[in-house]
Amino acid sequence: MVAHLSEHAIAPATVLRGEDSWRESLPRLMTFGRRPLLLGRSHGTEALRRRLAADLGQAGLLPTIARLQHDCCEDDLKRLQREAIEGCCDLVIAIGGGKVLDAGKLLADRLDLPCVTVPTSAATCAGWTALSNIYSPEGAFQGDVSLRHCPDLLIFDHSLIRLAPQRTLASGIADAMAKWYEASVSSGASEDGMVQQAVQQARVLRDQLLLEADQAIREPGSAAWVRVIEACGLTAGLIGGLGGARCRTVAAHAVHNGLTQLAATHGILHGEKVGFGILVQLRLEEVLGGHRLAAQARRQLIPFFGALELPVTLADLGLAQASLEQLREVCNHACRPGSDLHHLPFPVNPDDLLAALVSTTTDHERAGNSWAQASRPEPPTL
Repeated sequence: MVAHLSEHAIAPATVLRGEDSWRESLPRLMTFGRRPLLLGRSHGTEALRRRLAADLGQAGLLPTIARLQHDCCEDDLKRLQREAIEGCCDLVIAIGGGKVLDAGKLLADRLDLPCVTVPTSAATCAGWTALSNIYSPEGAFQGDVSLRHCPDLLIFDHSLIRLAPQRTLASGIADAMAKWYEASVSSGASEDGMVQQAVQQARVLRDQLLLEADQAIREPGSAAWVRVIEACGLTAGLIGGLGGARCRTVAAHAVHNGLTQLAATHGILHGEKVGFGILVQLRLEEVLGGHRLAAQARRQLIPFFGALELPVTLADLGLAQASLEQLREVCNHACRPGSDLHHLPFPVNPDDLLAALVSTTTDHERAGNSWAQASRPEPPTL
């Protein structure tokens, strides 16, 4: 049987990882250009970005400092494109979280410039992927854009990641775990060997996080912490690269996308919403798909997420007072035509999803336990 031609971006051209990999990267940056656009966003990392900009200056580069005003949105991208052109920039260096990295990648793609990503947390694998998510200026998810290639250089500096709040790591753990729960549903029956291998790698990733997440959160800088941050920031991206379009996101990310339509959730991190989405997807699989193992997986994940202080109820997401109309808005968006939710192997309508949202919260309240009170669960067999 002759395989169809398949082309997808698998990985950054080069990955530098470890302590002080930023400083090790400075000679390499000179090979990409001399006038980088240095993109960041958070006020919390502003002093860090100034220090890194000084490093670039000492290395002989002339950075143009730019700041993302919103999430990765078209209004910002148009302004940043003008700034890059006016500054005669020949390289984009994005330093920050997922929204900044997505904006930097997309900007570099549109300007046909080399792209360097420098994650300042392990909250997502955005520093790795050839994909950018687009939001409205208010923070509502609008869609994603496939890029021509992954970044030219990913600098995963452990000393920078260690400065991030522990909450970002917990969020990254939830986002990375979604790789298994979504890829196994959307691609588990694929005959493509690379897709099969990506799905199994997602299972290994999930198991490692279940075993080591607790220690990683408690012991920043430990060997377990290093393995977990690299699992979230690097391995999760590799799985998406290997699996390509057929290792799709499913309901967990669709629920995230729906939740972003409500302003009350905009203070909730990407992975925190995705983690709640995993619980909702498992509920859908149990009720609509008749998958009994989904119920077991959900019961195991609820105390695990709770111990990491991840949202497991609508109240945790800031939606305790949400109206029925607001929750329907979430569900309507998540179920819109073309949504990743429809990669589930059974149909789901907004009423089905609304019931799953509510029952996920009810199940947790009925369980009434915590990770500290419960025995450590075995990895889910789903």
